[in-house]
Amino acid sequence: MILVTGGTGLVGSHLLYKLLSSNESVTAIYRRKHKLEAVKHVFSYYSKDANVLFNKINWVEADITNITDLEVAFKNITHVYHCAAFVSFEPDKYHQLRQINIQGTANIVNLCISNAIEKLCYVSSVAAIGHNENSNKLINESTSWNPEDDNSVYAITKYGAEMEVWRGTQEGVNAVIINPGIILGPGFWRGAGSCSLIKKVYSGFNYYTLGVTGYVDVWDVVEIMQLLMKNPIKNQRYILVSDNLSFKTFQEKVAIALGVKPGKKEASTLHLEIGWRLDWLRHKLLGKRRLFVKQVAKTARTSNFYDSSKLINELDYNFNSIDNSIQKVCTYFKTDLE
Repeated sequence: MILVTGGTGLVGSHLLYKLLSSNESVTAIYRRKHKLEAVKHVFSYYSKDANVLFNKINWVEADITNITDLEVAFKNITHVYHCAAFVSFEPDKYHQLRQINIQGTANIVNLCISNAIEKLCYVSSVAAIGHNENSNKLINESTSWNPEDDNSVYAITKYGAEMEVWRGTQEGVNAVIINPGIILGPGFWRGAGSCSLIKKVYSGFNYYTLGVTGYVDVWDVVEIMQLLMKNPIKNQRYILVSDNLSFKTFQEKVAIALGVKPGKKEASTLHLEIGWRLDWLRHKLLGKRRLFVKQVAKTARTSNFYDSSKLINELDYNFNSIDNSIQKVCTYFKTDLE
């Protein structure tokens, strides 16, 4: 029996669909009942029998920060896909991020140890990978993490979560970690990540930036996760990026797919520096949520090129075209608008 945490999220819902399509027996965790509808909606993109597939899941109401809840979810489990995470770059959410991303992962790891789980797959992020001072040098799995960098609170807690997984490997857990770039997939237009970016492009972006980061199709992510779990490979991490694109290029591709106009003005370093400071001031004076923090401003103008050759070589894997991924996701977005 397979356990999936974060089953009501982008990766988790697509992973559930793939596992069920492969006739796997699956238990999945949910925290809020209303989010189960999002899973059914994702299933409906790909199957006319969405409800039939959905009803095959053994759903357990649980919070990864609650050991008692998790003990129930781990009953008869042999393999664990840990997709659950809290995504935020707001500095005031740091303690919540630590509780969910680090302590929650520690709980999962501890239960993997006590239940003699055969294998654990943890969904991390390229945010937990180190960076090179020379932007022309590719970032790979060996690039060192520098705790002295001005890392985002999200990156810090994802790195901390990875440390919990590595601790587990020292205590007998066979594990693999994946570090995907920005994951392109449909269905969660109000959430963080690529869905929110696509929605913002549709609503109209006046500005673009020239920073570069990695992108990957959600179907590549879940396919690779399943391949790694079935493969003898253990205690390894893999970057999952099919293409490195500038934010300008990504925005232009999405705008074309949506039939809208892309931003025409470059947001300069000065614009970005002023922007995050005004956002901080608005937060301090009015108590508004942080929407544009210093680390995000830095990322928007930084070029990070990621290297997935380790995964490509070891699994002989070919990634989906990002152009096709963008086109498909934008088509689902437009369908959901109707």
